[in-house]
Amino acid sequence: MASTLSDRLSRLVKTMRGQARITESNIQEMLREVRMALLEADVSLPVVRDFIARVKDKALGQEVVASLNPGQALVGIVHKELAATMGEGVADLDLATQPPAVVLMAGLQGAGKTTTVAKLAKHLITRRKKKVLTVSADVYRPAAIEQLKTVTAQAGAEWFPSTAQQRPREIALAALDHARRHYFDVLIVDTAGRLAIDEALMTEIRELHAALKPVETLFVVDAMQGQDAVNTARAFKEALPLTGVVLTKLDGDSRGGAALSVRQVTGVPIKFAGVSEKIDGLEAFDAERHAGRVLGMGDIVALVEEVQKGVDIEAAQKLAAKVKSGDAFDLNDFLSQISQMKKMGGLSGLMDKLPSQLTARAAGADLGRAERDVRRMEGIICSMTPLERRKPELIKASRKRRIATGAGVQVQDVNRMLNQFEQMRDMMKKMKGGGLMKMMRRMGGGLPGMPR
Repeated sequence: MASTLSDRLSRLVKTMRGQARITESNIQEMLREVRMALLEADVSLPVVRDFIARVKDKALGQEVVASLNPGQALVGIVHKELAATMGEGVADLDLATQPPAVVLMAGLQGAGKTTTVAKLAKHLITRRKKKVLTVSADVYRPAAIEQLKTVTAQAGAEWFPSTAQQRPREIALAALDHARRHYFDVLIVDTAGRLAIDEALMTEIRELHAALKPVETLFVVDAMQGQDAVNTARAFKEALPLTGVVLTKLDGDSRGGAALSVRQVTGVPIKFAGVSEKIDGLEAFDAERHAGRVLGMGDIVALVEEVQKGVDIEAAQKLAAKVKSGDAFDLNDFLSQISQMKKMGGLSGLMDKLPSQLTARAAGADLGRAERDVRRMEGIICSMTPLERRKPELIKASRKRRIATGAGVQVQDVNRMLNQFEQMRDMMKKMKGGGLMKMMRRMGGGLPGMPR
């Protein structure tokens, strides 16, 4: 949906230049394009109709600011309405209760419930400093119990054991008693999913809800489900007093269809979004930021957060001090820079959060190949001795052959990596000498390695 909608709107912004105001005639074509983009993203028809009607009502007759054309003004209205449709602001978990606060996870099989339990545990531990216990009440898939045990350990939370021979209600109450006796702040309960909605599933989860009295009941839904997500959401809303939605796989192709539909159908806020497969790949859902990503405006706030999370500030300060003092930038420093970039999700992870105008400039670059090259460089440097990393000038023909063999690459790959290192070292020297602005002017403000 993101690329389709932003592409359609970009074309229309250009065609509507020079017109003084938004009128009935010039708005029709643009609204038709928005409607088509939403329907292609599998947003439910009633939601699309309501959305288009609100946009049209707010746009008609609106005066256009001198610096904007009608197309740009309409994009602004679409952005506001997208954000309003997906919910205002950020809705966090409400854990204001006598501990342990119980969080019940509901959803169909395959939506990513079990992984989301661990991601949510990680989020509560790192962001809210909570002591978290997880338990699986899915007695129909023994593998789900083992999976939860594994991912809970990765999240740094504690896991309460259960078996396929027990009843879900019995498991949940035993876990709640354990959480009380051992002073846990939060108990997250993973429930059974089915491949489709059935009455047995709904009866079971209603019984669990009645027994546990959770403070939060979260509906977990695959963001790529589209229209199917609406039917599932409606069924769970009728069965349970939902308090929030978690969208998984938001890094997939849909990027919005389910977000628009599910929020409208359930009437509860989208609280979290799964943005990667990593255990820390869960972020609080911000409707305004997500609307920006859908419209191709990027998510610079998320990009900054990713950089802050991935960058080792202390290491960066040491490198800056080293460069400033005149010490040579060596291969250990180069390796450190590669590691920092990987922590931030690699090139593709960063590009995903940039505005579409910038990513379009990188359209001709093979990001997959670029990331493979980065991994190859890392392997080459790791095949060197500590002395070679500190003094790259020692690396001559015989050493290059040994390093290539150790890294499983060709000698020309070693030469290519050393050339790239020399370019980086030259850049560092220019930064030390105050030539950063000159260097950026020569680059023309472009991204290295990207087509201009």
